[in-house]
Amino acid sequence: MPTHTAYPGVYVEELPSSIRSITTVTTSVTAFVGHTRRGPLNHPVRITSFADFERRFGGLTSRSPVAYAVHQFFGNGGTVAVIVRVARAGTGKEAQVTLESTEGHSECPVLEVHAKEPGIWGDGLRVAVDHDTPCPDETFDLQVLDAHGSARESFSGLSMDPGDGRYAETVINAGSALIRVAVVGEGRPDPSGTVSKAFHRELPDLNVELTVKIGEVEREFTLYDPDCDGPAPCDVTELALLLEHKLRSLPDAPGKHAFAGTQVTAFGRRIQVVAGSTDPDDVVRFLGECANDLGLEASVNPPVFALCGGEDGDPPGPRDIIGSEARKSGLQALRDVPDVNLLALPELASYESTDDIVTVLSAAERLCTERRMFLLADAPAAWGSVDAARAGIGAFDPVRGNHSALYFPHLQLTDPLTGRLRSFPPCGAIAGVIARTDGERGVWKAPAGTEARLAGVHALTVKLTDRENGLLNPLGINCLRTFPMVGPLVWGARTLAGADALDSEWKYVPVRRLALHVEESLLRGLQWVVFEPNNEQLWQQIRLNASAYLHSLFEKGAFKGGTPRQAYFVKCDKDTTTEADIENGIVNVVVGIAPVKPAEFVIVKIQQLAGQFDL
Repeated sequence: MPTHTAYPGVYVEELPSSIRSITTVTTSVTAFVGHTRRGPLNHPVRITSFADFERRFGGLTSRSPVAYAVHQFFGNGGTVAVIVRVARAGTGKEAQVTLESTEGHSECPVLEVHAKEPGIWGDGLRVAVDHDTPCPDETFDLQVLDAHGSARESFSGLSMDPGDGRYAETVINAGSALIRVAVVGEGRPDPSGTVSKAFHRELPDLNVELTVKIGEVEREFTLYDPDCDGPAPCDVTELALLLEHKLRSLPDAPGKHAFAGTQVTAFGRRIQVVAGSTDPDDVVRFLGECANDLGLEASVNPPVFALCGGEDGDPPGPRDIIGSEARKSGLQALRDVPDVNLLALPELASYESTDDIVTVLSAAERLCTERRMFLLADAPAAWGSVDAARAGIGAFDPVRGNHSALYFPHLQLTDPLTGRLRSFPPCGAIAGVIARTDGERGVWKAPAGTEARLAGVHALTVKLTDRENGLLNPLGINCLRTFPMVGPLVWGARTLAGADALDSEWKYVPVRRLALHVEESLLRGLQWVVFEPNNEQLWQQIRLNASAYLHSLFEKGAFKGGTPRQAYFVKCDKDTTTEADIENGIVNVVVGIAPVKPAEFVIVKIQQLAGQFDL
């Protein structure tokens, strides 16, 4: 605020800077679109490690080229990925189980539990229910377990009343990453395991012989022996502790944990007995007249309710990968995702029809052009030789855009699932190399050369010679090579528009990607210009801010030229913005850059000297 001058002297006033800094955007966030074991369909999910991928999408599976591509991406230096799971339309089914209630003295379904996402992964989920809440006659707890009995999620104090703040459908559907539920009836779901009738305040005679059966194993024991068990239980909680101790001391069947892991919980005036097993057949049953007198068979259920019926969706076809812009499915799900720079479609390499590949690549190229992304295309798996590549590249003429690059041949790596060598499309590893190069050198450095080593790669499906490389490079095919002492690496950095015959100004990958990086950074960094007065003062600020940003790139080596004047320029004045533009609310900014092109051909001339020289 302005300084109020009240006396003679020196005043200090801090003024805000007129420079609005333009922040550089990301360069190597890679989107993978295709089939995975699990995960939300057509919903982009950002991950930062392969462990994230395993937790969210189920890890490696032989049916998922995306899973292997993501594994290779992080193995080669990738840091951030966006995954879009796609399945063939009309396939895939969620695992589910319906919980019933007997509180109305007749069994009726009350709560449907579904796996959050389609797939057989949901068959490994288990649900446990208890009424051990502060209001045991009205609310319930629900736990989600895995097949080994480990707790994954827990929800307490749930209500079946839609007007309650802990309404089960609202709380679980909003908070669970594993399941969703639907209330389909009145009443609460029955608890897991065996639940007794309500005991009176004075407990009955507990010095009785009981027979318990879990699964196929039957055991007998004395519930309370005054000579061995000390003072008799005084309330339901002490009775639950005694019964749990007795059951856990009974011998189990070989390899089982049903008796040893038994849990007995007291809630209200009742007790709940659950076998220490996730096998739905391990139901706890108390047999005989004494058990009936104690009310130990009021409700008998499995120890857990197992979800079942999940089905994996079939691998997606070309239409599924392309998706629908209206439904935001497939590739179109990436339209609303910021900071995606690279796109990988490892599913395409296995397509038998080149027409299908070209159809998907055409849609992907359009998306990349609109969203300023760069597409990493794999050579078809059918290209098993240099001649096949030379014969097949003509089919890619309709998609020879400058927002994509094609890599050949495929990689041979050890499959972590089988321990055997297997061929994989290279796009995941290439994306990792690009991310590593961007981090170490910058987006203007060609992701190729001896620094662009392919980690974990044993060999390539086609071993190329210099002569064969020389046949493919002019066609715009980026070759992967193996060199002594270095190993497999990337040995090409041309866009699909970079064939010699096309003579494109966007011939090289780093030039195209640097321009995209500058465009996106300026687009975001100049948002403040909107609605500002369109005059010389605004133009001066634009020139200052844009020049400061470009100069930072110049100092890092992004542009060629010995001086800033030779490396870049920013023009925004009355020559670029006319009176007519001002009347229409338009300001025009012209930016020019001189990117460093890669040195593809290094010629070393050696001259033989005649005569001898004295040292």
